[in-house]
Amino acid sequence: MSDPQPDLFEQDVARPRMVRRDAITDAGLAHFQEAYPGEEITKGDLFHYIYGILHSEDYRTRFANSLRKQLPRIPRVGAAADFWAFSKAGRTLGWIHVHYEQVEPYPVTFTISDTSISPVSNPEQFYRVEKMRFSGKRPNLDRSTVIYNANITISGIPLEAYDYVLNGKPALVWVMEGQCVKTDKASGIVNDANRYAIETVGDPAYPLRLFQRVITVSLKTVEIVNSLPPLRDLS
Repeated sequence: MSDPQPDLFEQDVARPRMVRRDAITDAGLAHFQEAYPGEEITKGDLFHYIYGILHSEDYRTRFANSLRKQLPRIPRVGAAADFWAFSKAGRTLGWIHVHYEQVEPYPVTFTISDTSISPVSNPEQFYRVEKMRFSGKRPNLDRSTVIYNANITISGIPLEAYDYVLNGKPALVWVMEGQCVKTDKASGIVNDANRYAIETVGDPAYPLRLFQRVITVSLKTVEIVNSLPPLRDLS
């Protein structure tokens, strides 16, 4: 039998300086195994349960005050079936959030304004992005349509994709703000998303494909979150 894993932040001078430790301790796993006798729960299952429950709107609402002031408390739901529902959802969410660049781009509609510029003969110019923006004017912006550049307009964006919010802002808006050309006023350094697309990814269309993929991720995330069970009989 192996020695029990120490606390995550415990210092042990007898051990090598570089030690891999699970983020979930043995005691934490035992705490949840105790609640569901007969169930074979691993640390991986528990990790994904935590990721799933942190996406629960019920959880975020019920513990809103505590979440503003302290580390999140992860409750044990009453039924094993609910535990597995959260764990399964968390596993799927974790995969699409980590592997967002591998999901299928959402099939939006493209309108090309200048057919003289070819994505084949001059892809760097064709796909070059300076700043994406919504169609229309404030306060009547059309979020179903995004002007990618002077040549490409994206339409058919499902509005529910904007329901996936990270740090107070839809994931799609983060993409729009990040995939651009911007000069830092203080340093004069130019942040050019096109250079990363061409030099690192090797695909001038990367910002456009990323936007489409985040639509897919957002829709799938919203679908999974809406299917999560309510929090019942917590302990």
